[in-house]
Amino acid sequence: MSQILKSLKVPPNSASLEEARTRTFEFFRMCCRSIPHVMEVYNLHDVVSPSQLRSAAAAEVRKNANVTNPKVIDMLLFKGMEELMNIVNQSKQRHHIVGQYVVGNQGLVQDVSGKDRDASDFLKKFYSSNYS
Repeated sequence: MSQILKSLKVPPNSASLEEARTRTFEFFRMCCRSIPHVMEVYNLHDVVSPSQLRSAAAAEVRKNANVTNPKVIDMLLFKGMEELMNIVNQSKQRHHIVGQYVVGNQGLVQDVSGKDRDASDFLKKFYSSNYS
């Protein structure tokens, strides 16, 4: 794992979009290489599989796929490397990892249909008229 920590460094500015694209792929590979260590350190085997974490990392990278400015891509890579370094250095706790990468930005999915079962007709009409 010390090899991963040594390779985490702030890259210089990308000269072109192709260079930024290459650095993005290198960053994603570095994330994938660190997944087994993260799984072991944070004891995530009972919550998520390595392939699901890899998919979450890929989704985070793909979220910014429409960015075409190399300076913005470099800034996003810097933020991503900082996040990876915090995870690898155990600056986060287990619930941070589970909440951010396992459960995701949506939060826990809850059944909202059961919420209105006991509501009166007046409240049902009110909710449907003002919140739809």
